[in-house]
Amino acid sequence: MANANTIMSNADKKNICQQHMHRYVLAQTADGWCDGFVEHVDDEMVYLAVPCASDGMDERILYPYGGPIYPYPYYPRRRFFRRRFPLGALLALSLLPYF
Repeated sequence: MANANTIMSNADKKNICQQHMHRYVLAQTADGWCDGFVEHVDDEMVYLAVPCASDGMDERILYPYGGPIYPYPYYPRRRFFRRRFPLGALLALSLLPYF
């Protein structure tokens, strides 16, 4: 995002996030790292579409008509969930390759 010696305002961070809208990024916050697609930016928050951490196998596939755990009808799991971060907590934003 910027040099470590430079302090960025929320307006500068918002501008950088808008430049990376709908792109796959790696965001560093005070809490750690998160990767996802920049979905929306407002004056206080940036919203990322974060991929779900799963092994790709959905157990409900085995019981499509109502098994012991899941009722009918079968609904597939979402592949992304929305996560929001305050712009003030955003330390770095870098573009990642997406294949």
